[in-house]
This record gives sequence, structure tokens and C-alpha cells, in this order.
Amino acid sequence: MSRALHDGANGTLFGVALNYQGLLNQRIAEFEQAPYQKPPLKPVLFIKTPNTRNGHDGSVVQPTGERLQPGPALGVVIGKSASRVSVENAMAHVAGYTIINEFSLPEDSYYRPAVKAKCRDGFCALGPELVGRDQIDNPNQLSLKLFVNGELRQQNSTANWVRDIPQLIAEISEFMTLHEGDVLITGTPEGRVDVQPGDTVEVEISGLGRLVNHIKAEELS
Repeated sequence: MSRALHDGANGTLFGVALNYQGLLNQRIAEFEQAPYQKPPLKPVLFIKTPNTRNGHDGSVVQPTGERLQPGPALGVVIGKSASRVSVENAMAHVAGYTIINEFSLPEDSYYRPAVKAKCRDGFCALGPELVGRDQIDNPNQLSLKLFVNGELRQQNSTANWVRDIPQLIAEISEFMTLHEGDVLITGTPEGRVDVQPGDTVEVEISGLGRLVNHIKAEELS
């Protein structure tokens, strides 16, 4: 992890679930059932705890007996505190962007993301750099690609978000302050794949480079 990223993205890691239209569409029938009755009207948030932080070229441990799935995502680094900001002013609170690989065990509930699935050690890789806001012309039109051992396994675009960055910042800051150094994980697209010990996983986002991680087996004592 670069020094700029380490210093600039040292706050809370906030994940946004169901922020790709394709993923939301896959779950519509589920959300029409009790107790929900309808899809979420506001961003569905979860937190990646400090122990999940990982970096470029870092190792990710697959828990014994569990399936492990990487999750390519754009990370938005907050540059100054945001409280009840408007959509029009939201981007002024962004310092820049980085690549996120939001590792998880398969999820049963998007409304209540399980800590056990989301918050294992090393399950949130960030990197390789912090790219300044002004260096990316349109963060809402970026290509995301996931490679496993050099093979393209997942591809999407931030154009398919349910909520773009200004909408997310405005809606989240309506009820809680986002602080300098916080990171918004803007969502992972549909089509998660399983990875195994020995795999090399790469996330590529246009304009941001590639984030590389290595999957290792859990060593039981």
C-alpha cells in the first residue's frame, strides 16, 4: 500500500450492498417476500472492521471448509467531513479513488450482512494507489475486471450502479457524518466466483491500475 493511500484512507471502511442493478434484479423476488415486501429504499450498508484491512500483493486466507469469493469494487476516499451534504456538493468531499477487493464468504442475507462472512482477517484489500479525484474524468463510467490466475472471470462497469457517488454520499451523510479518511466501498457486481488456495486474484479498474492478492490455505494449529 502506498504511503498516500495509507495516510489518506485510514478511516472506517463502509460497504454498500446491492449497488449494482444486475445484482439487485437477481434478488427482486426474494425482497418481495416477508418480512421485506419490497426492495430497499436506501443504501444497505455494512462495515469492514479494521482487522479486514489488507494491501496490494497481500495474502488472503481461505477458512477451512468455507467457500471464499473476491469482490471487485471502486473505493471512494473521503477528503473532508461530510454531514447532510447535497448531491450537488457531494463530490467536493471526495479525495480520490482506489481499488477494493472485498472478500467474503457467500452471503445468505443482503439486508443483514453477516460479520462472520464479511469480517475475517485480511478480507478487505485496498490499493495499489490513491488516485486523486481530478485524475478520473468520470468515476461513473469505469470498467471493473476480476482475473483469477490470469483468466478474466468477472466484468462490469460503474455505469451499472444503482446509486452513483454523489447519491451515496448525500444519502449516507443525511444520517451520519463521513469523516476524512473514511472509504466507501461502492458495491460489488453480480457474478461472484469462488477462489482456492494457490490462486492469484487481480482486480483491474480503468485508470486505477491493478490490485493483486494471493489466496492461501488456513493453517490450523
